Amino acid sequence: MAVPGFQTWFTPFLNALSDGQVHLITDLYQELADQMKLTPEDKKELLPSGKQQTYKNRIGWARTYLSKAGLVEVPNRGECRITSEGLSVLSNSKEDIDVKYLKRYPAFVSFHQVSKTSTQEDASDSESIASPDETLEMAYLELRNTLRQEVLDKVKKSPPEFFESLVIELLVRMGYGGSQEDAGQTLGRSGDGGIDGKIKEDRLGLDFICVQAKRWESNVGRPIVQAFAGSLDGFRARKGVLITTSGFTKEAIEYVKMIGKSIVLIDGEELTRLMFEYDLGVTPVKHYVLKKLDHDYFEES
Repeated sequence: MAVPGFQTWFTPFLNALSDGQVHLITDLYQELADQMKLTPEDKKELLPSGKQQTYKNRIGWARTYLSKAGLVEVPNRGECRITSEGLSVLSNSKEDIDVKYLKRYPAFVSFHQVSKTSTQEDASDSESIASPDETLEMAYLELRNTLRQEVLDKVKKSPPEFFESLVIELLVRMGYGGSQEDAGQTLGRSGDGGIDGKIKEDRLGLDFICVQAKRWESNVGRPIVQAFAGSLDGFRARKGVLITTSGFTKEAIEYVKMIGKSIVLIDGEELTRLMFEYDLGVTPVKHYVLKKLDHDYFEES
């Protein structure tokens, strides 16, 4: 991981505030990035969610942890300043400033809510790399990816008729085909001109899309895609969707980019992603809502 670990930012953060003045967190981002010699590529690294730069997230959490220990204070929104205790730590401490060090402060222990069991103490070592946001996001991604693989395995082992029904229901949930009954009447005609069927692009049926579904283990090559593209001419169609439980060869993908017809290739990974998005074959169990402090509310008071 190119961006320094979570706890690695604690000491540089305090050093950046050692003049005792108020600093803007936005200014510290650049100052600390330069101090840690981050490259332009390092700065572009994002959290698993893709919504925030990793180094900014880690700097933000470093400020939170240090402030909970009383080494840093936050005078106003987006500001920070070192405390007398923080200056004392910088001057006198010969230990590494990390989560273990911060646990000497009761206020931080209360915030951190550390269990006394050895297993959980060991688990806290992961904080040396990932911030709380990252830990949560990585755990979610691991659970999601594991479940998506289980879903794909189930689809591959299902009968052909089930896969056909799955494709129909997915397309309808995505807004194609009108009703599921309408879509079911037009799909599933294997061998009909080289396509498995056609489906309405919208509920009014102003245009339609040809569909082919391949419940395969091996990758779909260019000959299959090319044959599917040629089959569109027999239906005077220019749009098609080819869905497979496996993948597509590089030649197949490049071929689609070259032709004038609009063909979408959906491989097994994309298929499960869409199933997750439209809750097909999976059931929500729990919802976790992450909240943040509403600074505007308190400023208005």
